[in-house]
Amino acid sequence: MKDMKKNSSFIIKGLQMVLLNILGLVTITSCSTSEIDEEVQAVQKKESVNEAARESAAFYDNLVLRWAPVHHQDVDNAGCGSMNGRGDYITKINFDNDWNSSNNWNNIEPNRGYQPTAHCYYSVVETHTHFFIIYAFFHPRDWTNICFFGIDYHENDLEGQLSIIKKSTANNGYGEFQGMVTVAHSDFYSFIPSGSPLQANQESIDGSVSYENYNNELHPVTAQESKGHGLKAWPAYKIIGDGIKYYPSLTTAEVPSNNDDRNVKYKLVNIFEANGFWERRFNTAFLNNAKSFPSTQGSGNANTPWNWDDKDDAPGAGELATNPAQLVNNYFKNLGNFSMTYTLNPYIGIN
Repeated sequence: MKDMKKNSSFIIKGLQMVLLNILGLVTITSCSTSEIDEEVQAVQKKESVNEAARESAAFYDNLVLRWAPVHHQDVDNAGCGSMNGRGDYITKINFDNDWNSSNNWNNIEPNRGYQPTAHCYYSVVETHTHFFIIYAFFHPRDWTNICFFGIDYHENDLEGQLSIIKKSTANNGYGEFQGMVTVAHSDFYSFIPSGSPLQANQESIDGSVSYENYNNELHPVTAQESKGHGLKAWPAYKIIGDGIKYYPSLTTAEVPSNNDDRNVKYKLVNIFEANGFWERRFNTAFLNNAKSFPSTQGSGNANTPWNWDDKDDAPGAGELATNPAQLVNNYFKNLGNFSMTYTLNPYIGIN
């Protein structure tokens, strides 16, 4: 009997040990599963945040591309600074692989070996109701027919436009193009497309905007004059004789094959890209006072978008880029639901 009790005791203890081990494994497994679940959820959350950020960035890129202009550039192949037409080719600010703006006049010469690949600089500012997009085209030379006592020419040139986009689900969610204000030297000009509700307010409307079908989407058409490169909606300026037609791209920058090339892609470049235009504004070899380009030729100088100014209009210098809602409110009426509150404005630190 004692042996049976002893054996029973061993069996019971053995069963207890087995049960304890099983419970321990269940507990460990439960803890491990819980920890794994938390890690998976953390990774999924991080991926979700990153995906949202990527989608957001992609949206703005595609928004800019959607409303980027088909751009006509008139070309003149004769005159001081023309370089047989090369002086009218758009390119990037650092086409010569540096951010020194005082060597651009010379470095664009063909014998220097730098190619005028086509680029356009942009920025996006946003309110609750609208997007405001700056498009800016750079030329290393603002030139003239006769270089005489430094009159009417200078090194570096940057002129462009503000496009006004009303938020809506139209055009695959990229909204409705309502108009533009363009920069031609020290004057601004306003243009609206057919069907736009915008009306003249403190400034007159200077003309209409035309569209061209590109990749099955209608794009506004703009044009720059030769030499001084003032910009207006086409055909307020237009190609006279030779000229280049530029088409927008997020990835491709091409060089015209000749002065009458009608199919050249320009690459869109964010003004606020890392280590780019905006971030380098305090580099004194690049800009004067962080807002205008130096010039070693002629007289006058070019300005950055945050210093573009109409000599006799309000608001003040730079507000075409930095405070576009206010400028549009001054230039136009019949704006409808129009917010003045910025949700995105990197010029003033709202990101």
